[in-house]
Amino acid sequence: MSDQTILVTGAAGFIGFHIARRLLAEGRDVVGLDSVNAYYDPELKRARLNILRENSRFSFVQTDLADRPAIAALFAKHRFEVVIHLAAQAGVRYSIEHPQTYVDANLEGFANVLEGCRHNQCRHLLYASSSSVYGANTKVPFSVDDKTDHPISFYAATKKANELMAYSYSHLYHLPVTGMRFFTIYGPWGRPDMALFLFTKAILEGAPIRLFNHGRMRRDFTYIDDVTRIVLRLIDLVPAGERTGCAPARVYNIGNQHPEELMHVVTLLEKELGRPAVKDMLSMQPGDVVETFADVGDLTRDTGMKPETSIEDGIRDFVAWYRDHYKV
Repeated sequence: MSDQTILVTGAAGFIGFHIARRLLAEGRDVVGLDSVNAYYDPELKRARLNILRENSRFSFVQTDLADRPAIAALFAKHRFEVVIHLAAQAGVRYSIEHPQTYVDANLEGFANVLEGCRHNQCRHLLYASSSSVYGANTKVPFSVDDKTDHPISFYAATKKANELMAYSYSHLYHLPVTGMRFFTIYGPWGRPDMALFLFTKAILEGAPIRLFNHGRMRRDFTYIDDVTRIVLRLIDLVPAGERTGCAPARVYNIGNQHPEELMHVVTLLEKELGRPAVKDMLSMQPGDVVETFADVGDLTRDTGMKPETSIEDGIRDFVAWYRDHYKV
């Protein structure tokens, strides 16, 4: 790694916070960007930022990615050598009701990041994609060579669009880009809109947990520390374009390669929390998929790494953090 300042977008978010913190721990200078919007509790985002601000190598910019002049000025000022783009409007179900939000953040916002990288000699852009691009694919595990042209949520469509946008910039302007298809990331400081967080809160409050498809779901739960280690390794694996013609572009699955039954996850939570869950069995939700399962062969070959934290250890660590942070 060089000494150049790294931009982490979405630095107040779950994955962005962990990656920024690891970069700072390694002595890197980090500019964190986030809009700190109210999609979920802004207090949690501010608590993450307060931890990052304890390090003098961290500076924070609160702005919206869709603000083209602000993003252009930020890139022109710092001329980031490496950009880790994690900011996005997340959530499959939310995208069904609020598609315009995803256009602004995930399409316009990403276009502004691409332009910033293009005009300021960025050495490597790493960006978040999602396992949701696989849509209703039934062949498992999901391979990066599989077709991904049937998204079943608008969120998934914007993430697939990001991959296509990045590839075109890579091809036209020889911008090295690495897309990261994340599979159900969880752990301390996690997102309150995700199942593990929602279940933990509900079980502690004695409220029912909502289990879609009557609990018959499988997810490739991937622990945040594994993700952070892999992303930092990818920074210096700059694509050279040898595999896709002349475009220096790659996409990797970042998943645990071991899907867990949702009911097993609930059982582990009940054990850690010391109380039973009240289960509300519901039918399948629009835009949702029954199973996610990552093939990480390419990732392991190129990085020598793969996720290795067990679901038992990961849930234990998440519950310990939750109890400490919320004083329960």
